[in-house]
Amino acid sequence: MAGESKNLETVWADGEPALTMNHLSTPRSINTYAYLLVTFVEDYEPTKADSYRKKVVLDGEEVQIDILDTAGQEDYAAIRDNYFRSGEGFLCVFSITELESFAATADFREQILRVKEDENVPFLLVGNKSDLEDKRQVSVEEAKNRADQWNVNYVETSAKTRANVDKVFFDLMREIRARKMEDSKEKNGKKKRKSLAKRIRERCCIL
Repeated sequence: MAGESKNLETVWADGEPALTMNHLSTPRSINTYAYLLVTFVEDYEPTKADSYRKKVVLDGEEVQIDILDTAGQEDYAAIRDNYFRSGEGFLCVFSITELESFAATADFREQILRVKEDENVPFLLVGNKSDLEDKRQVSVEEAKNRADQWNVNYVETSAKTRANVDKVFFDLMREIRARKMEDSKEKNGKKKRKSLAKRIRERCCIL
């Protein structure tokens, strides 16, 4: 089900809205796998950045989404910039049972902001493996504090039980959609102001 490179671009395919989102996993991409295949695989280990295309119904509207799983392994850090440029929204996923993976989210966030040059890019911080509470190394409070610092939402998921897996993807899709609508209004507003200024200039004459 791996996608082609063109899937990474924001497109309006066959007249249907298409959204592009990046899924950053540290160290595993199990959420994406569970969401697409509805099956939990204990030993799933991504070896490269994978792209998936899926049609979903978002608030009564059928939309096509492209999900890019960047794998989160250092071997691919050099090519992440290209993926980040194409992404419209980001799920930054860490394991609540691994403090190191939580620490890595700060580097991902910094890299995204550097590439996108936009602190308000749609972004969710996601703590995975909520079913392993007895092995928790990252407290809810600690994760929420980081999310608050970034002005983003924090959600805990379990790919094994599917708890909140759909939620984080749909929440991000709504953020992306809202951002696209906001950008469209701003763009149309600029066009109207430019058109008005042009008409005023055309009506003016020098005596």
